[in-house]
Amino acid sequence: MVGNAAMLEARDATIAAAIAGDEMAFARIVRDHHDDMARVCQVITGDPDLAQEAAQAAWPIAWRRLRTLRDAAKLRAWLVTIAANEARQLLRRQRRDRVVAIDAVEVVSREQDPGGRVDALDLMHAFRRLDVADRELLSLRYVAGFDATEIGLAIRMTPSGVRTRLSRLIARLRLEVGDA
Repeated sequence: MVGNAAMLEARDATIAAAIAGDEMAFARIVRDHHDDMARVCQVITGDPDLAQEAAQAAWPIAWRRLRTLRDAAKLRAWLVTIAANEARQLLRRQRRDRVVAIDAVEVVSREQDPGGRVDALDLMHAFRRLDVADRELLSLRYVAGFDATEIGLAIRMTPSGVRTRLSRLIARLRLEVGDA
């Protein structure tokens, strides 16, 4: 318990220092959160280069708006939300909906049973057919690990609305891959 309190105190001190203009403190924040932001952007954009571009574009915004962060405990959710918004804006600028390649899904089965690969391919194809908003919702939940309250804050929905939408998305994906 004492260690956790010290960690929270250190986090708050780092954020306070970054707000005061300490670039090294902000660099620590970048180090701690950039990968989470890029992973969520990857799911939204389907393109690793575009994901990195979105995550990079989010940092100057975060630097400028850091003073508006009301709760240090919500820093990660706040940063990922900024990055997700940047990813969506990049897609809008390109005026096309990108196909998502999911590197996390293992297409080649460890066994020699080709039937195992079919399920992974079906899921990947079903995921690709989702719109950007649905991919964002799934990435915030299953890539970033946000709970319904954090997702709701990020996409301006109630937690119960988030849970309902997630439930419907999962049911839809299950139906499409024949796992219902």
